[in-house]
Amino acid sequence: MSRLHLVRYVLPAVVTVVGIGLMAFGGGEDGLEGGAAVVGAGLSIWLMNFLWRVGVSGDSERDDESAARDYFDRHGHWPDEKPGR
Repeated sequence: MSRLHLVRYVLPAVVTVVGIGLMAFGGGEDGLEGGAAVVGAGLSIWLMNFLWRVGVSGDSERDDESAARDYFDRHGHWPDEKPGR
């Protein structure tokens, strides 16, 4: 298991489960509030990882589009078209 897998999936799951445990067994109102805060932290970790992946995938799509436009400028047609259309 890589460190990336640990940070991306295991860490948010562990933090969220600990928060649920605090809510279930913490006792009283303080346990509920503290558990909710820890669950929120776990979900925030997951959301930050998700948004990072979405942003990085946009970079590769932008690079692919730029390469296709460069190909069009050199050859006069798009890479997925037959020449002479």
